[in-house]
Amino acid sequence: MSEHPRIPLAGVIGHPIAHSRSPALHNYWLRRYGLKGHYVPIDIAPMELAEMVQTLPRLGFVGLNVTIPHKEAILQIADIVTDRAALIGAANTLIFRKDGKIHADNTDGSGFIANLRQNAPKWEPTSGPAVVLGAGGAARAVVAALVEVGVPEIRLTNRTRPRADALRSDFGAKIHVYEWVQAGNLMDDAVTVINTTSLGMTGKLDLPVSLHRLNPGALVNDLVYTPLKTQFLIEAEAQGAKVVDGLGMLLHQAAPGFERWFGLRPEVDEATRQAVLSA
Repeated sequence: MSEHPRIPLAGVIGHPIAHSRSPALHNYWLRRYGLKGHYVPIDIAPMELAEMVQTLPRLGFVGLNVTIPHKEAILQIADIVTDRAALIGAANTLIFRKDGKIHADNTDGSGFIANLRQNAPKWEPTSGPAVVLGAGGAARAVVAALVEVGVPEIRLTNRTRPRADALRSDFGAKIHVYEWVQAGNLMDDAVTVINTTSLGMTGKLDLPVSLHRLNPGALVNDLVYTPLKTQFLIEAEAQGAKVVDGLGMLLHQAAPGFERWFGLRPEVDEATRQAVLSA
């Protein structure tokens, strides 16, 4: 009786996790490219994280996406952490290596930049300041990516200032921290404006930041993608800005993990977008 190779398994872990669109995305790619594999959501409570993650490779899992609240804690469990994941202080992608080691990476920043490049091809990040609203895990990935592509100045503001100050201490002199009440005044000559907070998401309050001083030629991005066009983006568009929603970041950050787990780099295109939106 011949031994059949295991069908690779991957998934996304979080707590809660039922809302995640990652299963719709990865399973669409598996069907599209005719690949063997399954991708499932797995709800793991924080106290069970280490035990469960170390068990999954024995069940045939080749890797995982990681979301809230495990993105920071997973670094303590991984055997190998990439430089960018260590700098950001969080991981969103795990690879279970054949030698038994758990490899942790963070693809949020590259996904963020790829989304902007795809949907705003004329964007020139080096031509002026960027404003980043928020200083959580997503903001850390965004700031790291903006520094990497050569943004000359990053104006950072957060509802609680100590988190913003901590981010500046990690990322250096390009980061200038401002009080949250000053957020609207930071827009004057900004080339890029990014909301990394959850404000504006369905079920949450709108983002209370004035865009009256926004440069009409600016690029405005909201990492929120439910709704797809937040009130923040509606107001930015009314000011003449180029707006980019947050769904593309979800799609692009997923592609490197899919390639490592299933052996093929998937295309992020309109068909992919519609498959996730219609799920």
